[in-house]
Amino acid sequence: MTAFPARPALFIDGHWHSGEGRATHQVVNPATGAVLAELPLATTADLEAALDAAARGYPLWRATSVDEKAAVLAGAARLMRERMEIIATTATLEQGKPLAEARGELAYTAALVDFYAGEVRRNYGRVLTRPTGQRSLVIHEPVGPSLALCPWNFPILNPARKLAPALAAGCSMIIKPPEEAPGTAVLVLQCFIDAGLPASVASMVFGVPDTVSRHLIASPIIRKISFTGSVPVGKHLMRLAADGAKRTTMELGGHGPVIVWDDCDIEKTVTMVSAFKWRNAGQVCVSPTRLIVHEAIADRFAAAMAQRAKGLTVGPGLDAATQMGPLANPRRPQAMESLIGDALAQGATLLAGGERVGSTGNFWAPTLLADVPLSARLMNEEPFGPVALIHRVSTMEQAIAEANRLPFGLAAYLFTENARTANLMADAVESGMVGINTMAMSAADSPFGGVKDSGHGSEDGPEGMRAFQVIKAIHQH
Repeated sequence: MTAFPARPALFIDGHWHSGEGRATHQVVNPATGAVLAELPLATTADLEAALDAAARGYPLWRATSVDEKAAVLAGAARLMRERMEIIATTATLEQGKPLAEARGELAYTAALVDFYAGEVRRNYGRVLTRPTGQRSLVIHEPVGPSLALCPWNFPILNPARKLAPALAAGCSMIIKPPEEAPGTAVLVLQCFIDAGLPASVASMVFGVPDTVSRHLIASPIIRKISFTGSVPVGKHLMRLAADGAKRTTMELGGHGPVIVWDDCDIEKTVTMVSAFKWRNAGQVCVSPTRLIVHEAIADRFAAAMAQRAKGLTVGPGLDAATQMGPLANPRRPQAMESLIGDALAQGATLLAGGERVGSTGNFWAPTLLADVPLSARLMNEEPFGPVALIHRVSTMEQAIAEANRLPFGLAAYLFTENARTANLMADAVESGMVGINTMAMSAADSPFGGVKDSGHGSEDGPEGMRAFQVIKAIHQH
């Protein structure tokens, strides 16, 4: 048994705080059910101390030179790479994903932090054309102390994805990572601290999510909220933020449609879709789930996808042979049982999986269903698990209608060898991101975000830093 490398704790105003009489939450290994650590939960006094630190840290960090800010971010990225094994192992132990996936997540995270180290210097405004003797400027300023609320599915990336652009913009931040995967976030924050981030600029707290979010959002100190998570929780947080007219970035759920047209390269398409569908056991907001397949190739496509699903090795993430790890917590297998059971009861055809694996841990077999009626919950609710659904269509109009049927609009995918088909469908699909013959949705220099119920605002790219800034016009006569 690998020892848990991290010591989960609160970080407030330059100090780490362990139990010390606080209530605690058990951090559990989803592959074994073993308790990894006891996580201290913030008290009201802790939250107030974090707010006070953010208020003091903001003017300090805002006034810090561009070179110093860039050096902290670049240093944090370097330390992440140097500490790859301890950070990746921690993520696998507490979240479950295969170690290779955790290493890949860290590599992307370090590249993203490096990007923002450069973006600090690219905080461009503009000069407007005015008569001689007059000047009008448009500049970008930090929005102020910010709050970040992170989910458990990408425990390395999610904290850094919010912290790095906020720091690049000049903001202080309070970050609340997930209680189910806290150790990874602790190690990520430590990289920023060891790279020279001033103590009061960033705090990390844990606690009952609703209690923590209500208290911090209500404070006049917090001026911006960035949240990644479910649609219902996101809408709840927006209502809380509205009372203070606070800016929000919401990266919410999806139900990824994948249009597979009859002229696609079936083998390449199956290879890509299957790799991304069962990545992180399907616990990915941009996971391809609704496979909208032209009827001419539906049977061949379904057979190939089922074969891939059945051939995957499911097991603990630290085992080198594992291709898909456990679900992150006991709630997810329960959700799979309910959703898949409902679909089968309504006449869906089970092509692969559909059941738990083993008697220990939160393992679920990669699952593929066909002919799922639109009334089934799986066709309408984000499953956030290792299940894909094949839906047959015969026309482009049907494919687009199904892709746009739900209120989600995060990521959509299209596989075709016809450029005209690609252009028409990419324009017609209502989604913040569209992949044509690719499943790759994340790039350090590209915005990541959705539309409709999938949220608003963007992370990553220059847009990620702009999300932590306000625009000021200055007119001089």
